[in-house]
Amino acid sequence: MEIDFAEYKLSSELRGHEQDVRGICVCGDAGFATSSRDRTVRLWSLNPSEKKQKYESAKIMLGHTKFVGPLTWIPPNTRFPLGAVVSGGMDTLIFVWDLRTGKSVQTLKGNQAQVTGVAVDDNEDIISAAVDCYFDLLRLWIFPACLVVISGAFFSTIRRWRNGQAVEFWEAHTAAIQAIIKLPSGELVTGSSDSTLKLWRGKTCIHTFVGHTDTVRGLSVMPDLGILSASHDGSIRLWALTGELLMEMVGHTAIVYSAHAHVSGLIVSGSEDCLAKIWKDGVCVQSLEHPGCVWDAKFLENGDIVTACSDGVVRTWTVEKDRIADPVEIASYASEISQYKCSRKKVGGLKLEDLPGMEALYIPGTTDGQTKIVREGDNGIAYGWNAIEQKWDKIGEVVDGPEDSLNRPVLDGIQYDHVFDVDIGDGEPIRKLPYNRRDNPYDAADKWLLKESLPLSYRQQVVEFILQNSGQKDFALDTSFRDPYTGANAYVPGEPSRASGASLKPIYKHIPKKGMLFFDVAQFDGILKKIVEFNSTLLSDPEQKNMSLTEVELSGISTIVKILKDTSHYHCSTFADVDIVLLLRLLKSWPVAMLYPVLDVLRMVILHPDGASLLFKHTKDGYDILMATITKVTTTPALAANLLTITRAVTNLFKESCFSQWLQMHCSEVLDSLSSCLASNKNVQLSYSTLLLNYAVLSIEKRDQDSQSQVLSAAFAVVEEESLDVDSKFRCLVAVGSLMLEGSMKKIALDFDVESIARVAKGSKDAKIAEVGADIDCLSSRS
Repeated sequence: MEIDFAEYKLSSELRGHEQDVRGICVCGDAGFATSSRDRTVRLWSLNPSEKKQKYESAKIMLGHTKFVGPLTWIPPNTRFPLGAVVSGGMDTLIFVWDLRTGKSVQTLKGNQAQVTGVAVDDNEDIISAAVDCYFDLLRLWIFPACLVVISGAFFSTIRRWRNGQAVEFWEAHTAAIQAIIKLPSGELVTGSSDSTLKLWRGKTCIHTFVGHTDTVRGLSVMPDLGILSASHDGSIRLWALTGELLMEMVGHTAIVYSAHAHVSGLIVSGSEDCLAKIWKDGVCVQSLEHPGCVWDAKFLENGDIVTACSDGVVRTWTVEKDRIADPVEIASYASEISQYKCSRKKVGGLKLEDLPGMEALYIPGTTDGQTKIVREGDNGIAYGWNAIEQKWDKIGEVVDGPEDSLNRPVLDGIQYDHVFDVDIGDGEPIRKLPYNRRDNPYDAADKWLLKESLPLSYRQQVVEFILQNSGQKDFALDTSFRDPYTGANAYVPGEPSRASGASLKPIYKHIPKKGMLFFDVAQFDGILKKIVEFNSTLLSDPEQKNMSLTEVELSGISTIVKILKDTSHYHCSTFADVDIVLLLRLLKSWPVAMLYPVLDVLRMVILHPDGASLLFKHTKDGYDILMATITKVTTTPALAANLLTITRAVTNLFKESCFSQWLQMHCSEVLDSLSSCLASNKNVQLSYSTLLLNYAVLSIEKRDQDSQSQVLSAAFAVVEEESLDVDSKFRCLVAVGSLMLEGSMKKIALDFDVESIARVAKGSKDAKIAEVGADIDCLSSRS
């Protein structure tokens, strides 16, 4: 079928963002705005001096503290002569930006997690959607017991904001909302991870669109026809407002993040498969290649296209000859595509970029027939060693077959169908188990056990593991064959099953995390010296002298430290109640700047059985000294020393089960108060990451999905931090992976774009970050 269509060409590459460009918002005559993982929003406007209508960065809008996602435009009005842009971010905030000044004029606070959609209605109310999944809980706290009544399930809400305040919200979907748009009629449409779209008139859902088989990620208005939806299921669908499916467009090979329509009837879509596809009458008429994931694609009013790519570059595309990029720019773009393909292309299980160049053929072979693969341009070429003529003979190009059949794992220089990670426990390192499907699994198990010097008693376990993880679930034991090691029956490929292998879960290297981490090392002499020093300062100040300790009270603090130093007698030593009361009094009365050595003593008291018991008793006396202290020392501007010691103290609370209910009850308050740790030094960041990891373990153990979702959100905020040290990032990645093993948390994590985070982690130079990234990537890909 011939379709009349003019091909799009590259018009310009706009550089400025430092990380992924995530969203695009067309802003009328002002140009267009883009959002990025680099925490900025940029306005791009036409350069009046350029004849080819080239765009340049006109404004950089700073304010978000995490990556920025959805954008929407407020057309020019009396308040905003050039219009305004509304942005939502991972930091839970919504900003309103005046395009005339590039400054924020309003900050909307109230969401509990990442903002995933923003829209503006005809009254200029802002409508937002966020990953605010929560359990509808009625908690009746009767200390020390907690009765929890759970009704309903996960809900995701829409908020309406007016004059900077949330004026109403309503439950909209049973999973996270991923997109929201306003129709010309004033009605709203939402798309969700529950795979549905909903049409809203006010707070009333007037229709639910069912058809997608996975998350609905992007929405757009199709002029005069209905609604476009883009989905993780790889399709774009066009719906009538009645709910009728008018058209389905299939062609992308990965998640489709966005779809947008032009008045001409053309549709453009952006996908994880690195393509922006242009559709006409339901047929893909062109694919625009990109050196990375295409997060968003939009039409400008003149028919040009803007794309947002994970390489941090904004690109514009046009059909107009006078706006096409010059040959140098086009050649540079072609080089970027070639380099990207080369970096991703694999030949015989190896990355093309890792193959040696032609110079490798200068080195003679060692045996006749030895093969070597070298890189020639964008291809891998196989050569064989001719021992008689002492030269390398060209065999031909190595091409990956259907479904990447040659992309097989390599171990010790040999390719296999599978190379499994096997965790034998007892603190032993992960072992590599190679296997080819044509092999007898008993032979493979025997060879591996002998090679690894492991007991043959593991044999049947290993065989069952091989069969399960290689997909060979149907097998039989041939009674006519006796195994030479154990006399057991052997595996016969292709026969009906007469025995079943055990169903084994995949082996992950770092998840789930078991047990808690604590901060149990202290410089007691230094702590006591600092308390004495601060007390002397108070004594010398007439206005603060009443806060100081007497000699008897100082002796009481010394007694606490002496007991804490004697760790060998923790099982039988006890504290005087009056000394613990004194310690808590200091937390209430001493100046904030002097609290950190007192907090350090508190941190170690928590690890002492009797100290924890006494402290717990005093938290039930009507005044919550723990929460009050957290609030006191985290109030801006917070001292790094206070943040470090209070975070470590709260982390140590996980050691004693009596504090579990307190930790659950105050999870949201604790994490909100201590979130400022991310902006502090490396030691504080590590302490906060350890706290999150402990919270993840506790919430999984207690099956507290409310806390799980809060911890997951906080952990994502940490791993998004580029400047974070390796250990802090590692602990939060382990927390994310561990939580994802809980079914409902995996869905939320996927909505948080955990796959991108896993990919970045897998590429880390640090081995343990790469390993936990691989764990999360594997977990994400499992159904």
